[in-house]
Amino acid sequence: MNRKQTLACTAASAALWMALGATASAQYTINNSGNPTGAGIASSSENVDFGDVDQDGDWDAVFADGGDGGNDQNRIWINRGGLQSGSPGTFLDQTSTRFPNQSDDSRDIEFADIDNDGDIDLYISNTAQLANQGNHWWVNNGGKQGGTLGFFADETAARWVDLGTNGSSISPALVGAGTFIDWSCDCDFGDLDNDGDLDLVHSSYGGAFGGQVPTRIFLNDGDGHFKEFNPSGFQLAGNLISNGNPAIWAEGTQQSNTNNSTGAQADIASSALDIDLGDIDGDFDLDLLHGARQEDPRMFLNRLEETGSLAFRDVTSAVFPAGYVSTGDNYEQEMGDMDGDGDLDVYGLNWNGFNDRTFRNNGSGVFTILQSSLPNSGADDNEGDFVDYDNDGDLDLFVANFSGLDKLYNNNGTGTMTLAQQTGTSASGAASLDADAADIDKDGDYDLIVAEDNNRPNTTLINTTNVADTTPSYIPRVENDGNRTAAAGEFSVRAQVYDNAPYYITWYNPTFIEFDVNGVTLESRSMMSSQGQIFRGLLPENLVGNVTYRVRSSDEYGNTGTSADESYVGSTGLGIGGAFGAGTAGTSGVPSLNAASVAFAGSDLYLTATNITAGASYFLYLTDAKLASPLFLPGIGNLNVTGSVLALFSGSAAAGNEVVVKIPVGPTVPAGISVFSQAFGTDGTGGNIVSTSNGLEIITQ
Repeated sequence: MNRKQTLACTAASAALWMALGATASAQYTINNSGNPTGAGIASSSENVDFGDVDQDGDWDAVFADGGDGGNDQNRIWINRGGLQSGSPGTFLDQTSTRFPNQSDDSRDIEFADIDNDGDIDLYISNTAQLANQGNHWWVNNGGKQGGTLGFFADETAARWVDLGTNGSSISPALVGAGTFIDWSCDCDFGDLDNDGDLDLVHSSYGGAFGGQVPTRIFLNDGDGHFKEFNPSGFQLAGNLISNGNPAIWAEGTQQSNTNNSTGAQADIASSALDIDLGDIDGDFDLDLLHGARQEDPRMFLNRLEETGSLAFRDVTSAVFPAGYVSTGDNYEQEMGDMDGDGDLDVYGLNWNGFNDRTFRNNGSGVFTILQSSLPNSGADDNEGDFVDYDNDGDLDLFVANFSGLDKLYNNNGTGTMTLAQQTGTSASGAASLDADAADIDKDGDYDLIVAEDNNRPNTTLINTTNVADTTPSYIPRVENDGNRTAAAGEFSVRAQVYDNAPYYITWYNPTFIEFDVNGVTLESRSMMSSQGQIFRGLLPENLVGNVTYRVRSSDEYGNTGTSADESYVGSTGLGIGGAFGAGTAGTSGVPSLNAASVAFAGSDLYLTATNITAGASYFLYLTDAKLASPLFLPGIGNLNVTGSVLALFSGSAAAGNEVVVKIPVGPTVPAGISVFSQAFGTDGTGGNIVSTSNGLEIITQ
């Protein structure tokens, strides 16, 4: 992000910064030798973001260029590792082949998989400060698009739905060229309505930082098309919102700088240069920390959990202490668990005059001042980013400075920050606008790329600590709505996942939900990042018995964290069948065959067999008839099923002497059909070749 004003640093302050930078221990060193060079590289870069666009296992970088410098081409640097077969941490500028040829006045660029096809797309925030323009969607050509992974096409017009019409708050006069005119500096994604896709919060700072153009929310249809969320139904006549107008997506009416926190009023229009999404109160919904350059930053609580439908309430005065911010120059803020207690704290850049301030969350989304002023922060700071530079397990802080040296702060483990290093240059024209962290050279620690203004080359900072990341994720909260009655379909479970990596790196952690019924593990399913610190997974609704589940998340180094177990009882009053007959013992006892779920049409039926020795082969039969009583077959044991074989499943028993068979039930299977099952294991004893289970009747629903 950028500013209209640049504060000149004095020669004395520049000299002091240079002296501090020279004497500090060098956790980071500038190394631009692996950066691209040539035409267009030195620009006015407002923002940098990391993502693996070609899915080759390394971090690529994209840059939002232009800003106050006017229209320019956004750029993509491809990491030379992986598919490029070069040195990780060095980059190729492949803008001309991978990006649309498009110059605009960009302030932000964000990766997000908008169409749920497994590759990352881009959203470009542009400003109409110098010339009328709007934001753009650049979609990855891989996945659903059927093209080449890691190459992007502008699909802006196709991705917006009903701009300026059918319930949109946007004036039709602002709609054109497939987008709408706005002054956007930062936009964030998150699954606001818990439906399994990434929605958009689109902020605006207004013309000349006027702060009267509203932030807007757009909901994803699941396939990457975005329609405005406007429960008020109100449409603006122009680009400005006035006090007394409906607050569009928030409860109540618009009122600038309101102190009301009951839902009667909200302030959704301010000179926002940054916004952040995260669950501040532990209810698994994504709340909104809304920045404001010239007004007081605000907090909006997502009331999905409380009301059952998406709604936001301005709770600023209820969650922040009096005097939490000084008016003006509040350029940026971040949320992260600075004190390691399992909730999101807040860092406010320039929230105390030109000093940075931090706040501690009490666990319920109410904040108190942690550090009133960070040491040496009384300068023209522009953007902060959490990064565990020394890999000691807590979130440290890097701050990009607009008119002096960038700063690195060390966290003592309880959230208290001390200055560790100053880096960069105080030369005339130096202006760092953004910094993001990633292990670009794949050596186990977090490096940085700094986006530079004033047509200066962007800066790469290589981490020289040589300390490997051995810290696992921690998962303090997992959603549990209590006992359930079995039904068709699935239900969502959300979890808070924290790591010592930046949040935008943690989003890519392979994260899974594993579930058991009556002590037998049925399956492990992938979860998706809802962004913020929330991950979302789906459990079958048809489970019956004592259900236990847990969440696991691993970082890029394989450090794995596991949550505590959650449990509930799944029950049914339906006639779903049951056990009959008798089994024959093997080396681990008599196998017991059970149904762990109800056979609803269109669902998965889970059958479990216990007491079949681990490693032994098993065979599970489905038939259309059963025996009235067990038939003992010499050398085999008791047989409980007969008739035609409908299906046969086989494999090896798992550790714990367990077998799980997952059987899809077709969506058109009628209710009331009975099938019969029996399991056999190659671990027989007493002259029998196999062990045999009881029979099990299964009745479809």
